[in-house]
This record gives sequence, structure tokens and C-alpha cells, in this order.
Amino acid sequence: MRCFTLANKLKQHGVQIRFISRHLPDYSCEILHKSGYEFIRLNSNSIDEDEDELTHSHWLGRSQEADAKETIKTLSDRVWDWIIVDHYALDARWEVMLRGSARHIFVIDDLADRIHDCDLLLDQNIYADIDTRYQNRVTEHTQLLLGPRYVLLREEFQRLRKVARIRTGSVKRLLVIFGGVDSDNYTGRVIEALINIEFVDLCVDVVIGAQHPFREQIISDCLRHGYFCHLQTNRIAELMSGADLAIGACGFTSYEIAAMQLPAILIPVTDIQAAVAKGLAERGIVYALFFQGVDIVEEIRATINKIINSSSTRTSMSFACRDFLDADGVQRVVNKILKYEIQ
Repeated sequence: MRCFTLANKLKQHGVQIRFISRHLPDYSCEILHKSGYEFIRLNSNSIDEDEDELTHSHWLGRSQEADAKETIKTLSDRVWDWIIVDHYALDARWEVMLRGSARHIFVIDDLADRIHDCDLLLDQNIYADIDTRYQNRVTEHTQLLLGPRYVLLREEFQRLRKVARIRTGSVKRLLVIFGGVDSDNYTGRVIEALINIEFVDLCVDVVIGAQHPFREQIISDCLRHGYFCHLQTNRIAELMSGADLAIGACGFTSYEIAAMQLPAILIPVTDIQAAVAKGLAERGIVYALFFQGVDIVEEIRATINKIINSSSTRTSMSFACRDFLDADGVQRVVNKILKYEIQ
């Protein structure tokens, strides 16, 4: 989706775009098709090849060399200005092989766990070591686009950011959003926590992806308790704009929430998310919930009660969101691409 967001902005500048992927869900393919983008799916039949030493190498389904050769074939009809690569199983070895297919290479990363040979590198997250985490991992000529100043927010967030409101007063609408997969079912745990929370006229919106492993149970629970369940919705910006408080995972959703000036309780579910949550919490932008005991549902319930009952905390978070993030990151990135000069 971050590549799709970037593509949409580049398209506005007359750029011709082709997507290449191997393992892409059908609903993502449909999004590309409806948007009029060229899309080439690489062969996904299993091939017995040795994986390299990268942590996420098994995500690729091929060796980097085999993947690079296949990708080169899909690009052989012309010389491209840019290849934008967003994959945790690809590093400088793949990028060097693709140099003959494009004038420049742009890498999107947020792990900083491998070497890159690229002209531009984007890491849009907030980390304590953001200024040093790519030292000795890129070439001397690589230009780094680091931090939330370059967050790739979709068009609807850019539009609604202009009318975003500071949250004051009581909480009337709560948004539950843990991303498309949520394999540990934090969505279900939050629903369970909400059952014994009694607030007058509290409306609850629950967002889940089509691939959620507990989809049917969540839909059933929402129906039972009178909550609104939104399945694979494209109305996330609108739902955030209308909410008074959110609770969710500390992934890219964190920046969407900040753009909407929405107070939030965020639960990090990976090490990367924990680092982001810490950085955001230190700035008063979100309330980061790091579990201390074994009763996760009870900790969620207590935290929701705490934040709902503190209007000043929520208003402070809303102001901090406003000062932290605008919605112009994708245009800044596009400007860097279109006006790129070797330094």
C-alpha cells in the first residue's frame, strides 16, 4: 500500500508505472487493476533453491539471484528511470543486478538490517537512532529520506488532514484497528475488554482485513454487542476523522492516526513497532501500552478506562499529533524522485 500511495502521486505527474510482485493477494491485484496500473506477477511455483542469510529471506520464495533474473526479464522492454524496491528479503546483491534495467534505484526500508546499493532510501519511521541506523549500510552517494517528514500518507488522509479537529470533551466514538492480519487477535481481546466498560452512548467501530484469522468470530461478536464491523474498508481516513479515540497496533496506522490528530492507545506487536511506540509516546503523541502482567484483556480494559476518563490527556495527545505530522510526506518524496541529482 505504501508503494501504491507513492505510485498514485507519481501518476499525477505523468509518470508511467509498472508493478511487479510474486506473492500478492487477489484483493491487492484488484486494486491495481481498477487503478489502471500495469501489473506483472512473477511465477510463484515453488523452486528448491538455497535461501541466503537474511532474516526475511524465506519471504522471497526464490534466491535473490533467481528473483533478479526474473525481474530483469519483466523490465526488458525499455530502460526505466527508477526501480522502487520494497522487500525485506532483497539487498545490495539484487539491487546491483538490476542496475542495468534502470537509471536509478530507490529502496523503501525500515529494518536497517542489510546492505543496500541505491540512490535514494526511505525510512519513514521515528527511531531514537534514525540518523545513524543506516551508517555502513548504504553507499556514499545514497541520499537518505528519514523520519515521519516523509510518511507516505494516502490521498484521503492528505485531504482530511486539512479539516482534522483537536479532540476535546467526552469520547463518543471509539475506533479499534489492528491492521489487516492481526494474527494474535488483539482485536478480539479489545472487544472482550470493552464488554464490561460502560459508557453512555459509546459507539464502537472495528476495522479488520479480509485475511483476519478470526474474522467470523469478530463479525459475530460485533453483531452481538452492537458494534460496527468494517471488513477490508477503504474508509479508514473517514473513520479516524470521526473517532474521538483509537486503539490499535503501532504500525503504519500510527502515522495515519497522528495525521488525523486522533488520540490513541497503541499496542506494539513487534520489536520494530515497540521502537516506534516508544518514540511516539515520549513525544506525548500516543499512549503506548506495554503489557506488564499476564491478563492482557484486563490491562487493555484498565487502560481504556484511564484514557477515556482523562479529557486533558486526550486533548494533549491531539495537539501533539497536530504539531508532529502534516500530510505532505508523499509529495516531498515525489519531489526527491523527480528532481533527483547525484550529490
